[in-house]
Amino acid sequence: MIWSSVIPTFLASLVEFVEALTIVMVVGVTVNWRSSLLGAGAAVVVLAAAVAALGSTFLLLPLEGFRLVVGFILVLFGLKWLKKAFLRFAGWKAIHDEEAIYEEEAAALRARGEAVPQRLDGFAVATSFKSVLLEGLEVVFIVLTFGTSTAATDDQKLAGIAVASLGALLALVVVVLLGVALRKPLTRVPENALKFLVGLMLTTFGTFWGAEGLGIAWPWGDLTLLVLLGVYGAVSAATIGWLKRKKAVSA
Repeated sequence: MIWSSVIPTFLASLVEFVEALTIVMVVGVTVNWRSSLLGAGAAVVVLAAAVAALGSTFLLLPLEGFRLVVGFILVLFGLKWLKKAFLRFAGWKAIHDEEAIYEEEAAALRARGEAVPQRLDGFAVATSFKSVLLEGLEVVFIVLTFGTSTAATDDQKLAGIAVASLGALLALVVVVLLGVALRKPLTRVPENALKFLVGLMLTTFGTFWGAEGLGIAWPWGDLTLLVLLGVYGAVSAATIGWLKRKKAVSA
């Protein structure tokens, strides 16, 4: 199922790349682009090495144990994203605002003093590197898990990783092109809604594949994914409503 790997990896990668782009842009504008792009490029090299290393490790796992590990990783990612979405939509946490983050990071860099144009700034390189690396690591895990989750052989796993990587690559191209064209943070991207949707998808797929790793056979096959998505969606809506009521009472 190509759609089951490309679409989730595209949406998840889109969110992560938007966040990374914000920091890369603020470093480039506030310090200089040489430092910013060097840090981002170094992070990409490290991430490529991580894909090679982790990918070979994934190939060694037996199918049942592999799906259990994949399911566990996806559920952890999904619940983390859902928790943030619950708190934001219920008003317990501020809505993620890329423009505000941009201004905050820019102010922090300016407070260090003006950098000489085109001269490498170690702090700026490290800031850009850390941002791309941290956001990229989540993309790496998501690509590897979605790309190899339904494969039974090493060849199928490699092919699956390649297909899932297309979703991440497409998201990267979209974010970079928009960033170059607009030359400002992508504030119009509905990032909070995307995080909520991706959190639901990761939790759904993680539950599905994790249960298969435990030897559970779903009665409706792949259609069970829609049932799980509906159940998690309903529970999420109820949880957000409960959190809103709780906040109203405590206010």
